[in-house]
Amino acid sequence: MFFSIVIPIYNEEFNINLLVDEIYNSLNNFNSKFEIILVDDSSEDKSLQIINELSKQNPKIIKVVKNNKNLGQSLSLLKGIEYSSYQTIITIDGDGQNNPKDIPFLLDKFFSDKRISLVGGIRKKRKDSIVKIISSKLANYIRRKILDDDCVDTGCSLKVFDKGVFMNFPFFNGMHRFLPALFKGYGSKTFFINVDHRHRRYGYSKYGTFGRLFNGVKDLIKVVKIIKQFKRNHA
Repeated sequence: MFFSIVIPIYNEEFNINLLVDEIYNSLNNFNSKFEIILVDDSSEDKSLQIINELSKQNPKIIKVVKNNKNLGQSLSLLKGIEYSSYQTIITIDGDGQNNPKDIPFLLDKFFSDKRISLVGGIRKKRKDSIVKIISSKLANYIRRKILDDDCVDTGCSLKVFDKGVFMNFPFFNGMHRFLPALFKGYGSKTFFINVDHRHRRYGYSKYGTFGRLFNGVKDLIKVVKIIKQFKRNHA
């Protein structure tokens, strides 16, 4: 069992070591070979220094990708996935709100059914502000009605998926929020599992709330066009 864990990092200096330790602990009894790719999105704190030190301590597992300017979450994930050594990709947020103890459950499901190309986490008890939760529920409702992607929480970063399918998607900024729809739209089987969600221990969210909602409407239109084009090409 081989997989790459890709983590975008932007100003998370107090969360990185804790998160990496938790990932190691969650996989202690898991018969697997893995790498952790930390993508520094031009952080302004000590994040890059910390991840470089982690890589020096364990260069066979910890890999570093550095963005020379802030590129955002979607492009950071793409760069990390392009750099990855394995065909199975795990994505998880760098802020520690996703719980690494859930990784084995997602992996077990992913590898138990060869028809599945994506297993996504569903945050049942979110530990976010009321405004963020409400805006997310609204965005999820609109997206499900239009894309019929079977996912009630596409914004959960904790996912396991097939790199080969992912690399077929046309890139656009914001695509990480539409992976369930893209995988299903390209004819791949998806599955979703309830996962833990925690309060942020240090720092604050780097992404807007309602601005992200409005941008999501434009991105939704892009996804509809991408899926329609794929189906026309494969009719």
